[in-house]
Amino acid sequence: MGNETTEMKQRIELLKVPIDIVAPEELGSIVYDFLKEKKEHNIVLLSLWDLLRARRNGEYRTYVTRASLVIPISKSLISGIKFLTGRKAHRYMPFDFIISILTTLENREFTCYLLGGGRKVLIKTEQNVRQTFPKLRLVGRFPGYFKRHEEAIVIKAIKKSSPSLLLVGKGVRGKEKWIYRNNNALGEGMRLWCSDIFDVFAEKKKHPSRSVFNSGLEWVGYCFQNPFKFFRIFPYIGYKFLLLFYKLFVK
Repeated sequence: MGNETTEMKQRIELLKVPIDIVAPEELGSIVYDFLKEKKEHNIVLLSLWDLLRARRNGEYRTYVTRASLVIPISKSLISGIKFLTGRKAHRYMPFDFIISILTTLENREFTCYLLGGGRKVLIKTEQNVRQTFPKLRLVGRFPGYFKRHEEAIVIKAIKKSSPSLLLVGKGVRGKEKWIYRNNNALGEGMRLWCSDIFDVFAEKKKHPSRSVFNSGLEWVGYCFQNPFKFFRIFPYIGYKFLLLFYKLFVK
């Protein structure tokens, strides 16, 4: 198991995929340090399915490997880290993590750009974010599902506004890979992808309760929304076998 340690975060590898161990009380300091560096910083919210995808998809794996921060959001990742390394990692609910980031930015009156979601959802999101974080400066927004010929305009607008955080939701072609593919063109600052964050902010979709999330059962609700996700039981079983294999045979 490779690892990289700084004062506030420790990067380890789980099944050859990097994950950062970050205590909640250190998150704000890490964000400030990122912004002081005046460079790009991609942040990844990593689920179990993302970890398995990184193992088989080279482009996504590179995106995760080069990210400045890889935050585990699945309970299975936390238990996997404990099983293989004996270390305790901190798991974050995506909504709470993003709220923490926005709170940190608001405290210093930093900026944010919203990209993705439908037009009405994005407008509602902007209204709610402005109301919740009055000192956070929103420097732009652009709805998702834009046409290819509009992409250059979107990228130029983002780079010109130079946001402290580019928050990206669904409706962007390539999803989080869009960030990776346009990494140099987007300019400096933090970038974070979360598929349904704008639907949650716009109150069109509820995030799991904290008790459900802490129990690791948030996937049940997702399966009822999309029954095909019940078939994820098979890669989950494969993940368990991989952990056992690494425990027994991989140093």
